[in-house]
Amino acid sequence: MTHGLLLINLGTPDAPTVTSVRKYLKEFLADPRVITLAAPLRYLFLYALILPFRPQRSALAYQAIWTKEGSPLLTHGHRLVEKLQHYLGDNYHVVLGMRYGKPSLYDALMQLSHCDSLTILPLYPQYSSAATCSCVEKTLSLLKTTVTVPQLHLIRDFYQHPGFIIPQSEQIKPYLATHDYLLLSFHGVPLNQLKPTHCKTLCVGNCPQPRTSNATCYRAQCFATSQAIATQLNLNSDQYGVVFQSRLGHIEWIKPYLETTLPELATKKIKRLAISCPSFVTDCLETLEEIGIRANRQWQTLGGEQLTLIPALNENDAWIKGILEICDIKLPSYTK
Repeated sequence: MTHGLLLINLGTPDAPTVTSVRKYLKEFLADPRVITLAAPLRYLFLYALILPFRPQRSALAYQAIWTKEGSPLLTHGHRLVEKLQHYLGDNYHVVLGMRYGKPSLYDALMQLSHCDSLTILPLYPQYSSAATCSCVEKTLSLLKTTVTVPQLHLIRDFYQHPGFIIPQSEQIKPYLATHDYLLLSFHGVPLNQLKPTHCKTLCVGNCPQPRTSNATCYRAQCFATSQAIATQLNLNSDQYGVVFQSRLGHIEWIKPYLETTLPELATKKIKRLAISCPSFVTDCLETLEEIGIRANRQWQTLGGEQLTLIPALNENDAWIKGILEICDIKLPSYTK
């Protein structure tokens, strides 16, 4: 029996140019799960307010993080696939597919069409409609056109799984002794996207642990991840905080916002700040540019001495093992 492992990430432009970025944003922001307006309003918003202006700004941001190998998200993604394939051997076929852009989910599934079973792992620790569900919906819509559907194993989220929490915590640990404070920064979502997830209370402070009533609440899962990391690292509430980044538009998003929290921390005489982004397992525009460059610049203007972006898990060996645990892949020969 041949097994397939499909890793799904959001996507990246082909190049850090205005043309490539516009093409990518056009596909990305046309997704009704990303911008949840009715179709006429969504396309008006996209074509009148975003595409005429944002590609130029985003292209500059991509240029700031682009490497000789290309997009960091794609480069790390390929390395992750290579390492997993090495560990899994010939009985597994590991493929990366992007929800938007290349390598496409269609091409990824074509490479896996010979597999008898297929594990689908969206690389988002916390569940959200805009990211996780969009990826799953697209994948299943492509699979329904095949003659034979393989046995499916879908990973919806892994926000508290030890296979994620332990490597993420170990990634953070070396930075604690040389910094005054730790920020855990998660990708934000519009506040109105929490309402369909049966979240009974749209929290202002810490969210309660996910239960039946809020099992798929993105904000609750982010706070659960934060608490699990803090517990693993023996941090008290005075040593770390939780924020949300990457707002788009002028509607209200989940709080607290990163850009308004930084000035508050500066008034508390915090000088050396470490930021980890546990909603991103791969370094990308949101980590490298938004935190590593823009947030760093803001911190310097506020009088901070140091802002350190803690690298994402990327193709970390402990994360490779974590993925196998999350996917419940047991290998007799796997010893490390």
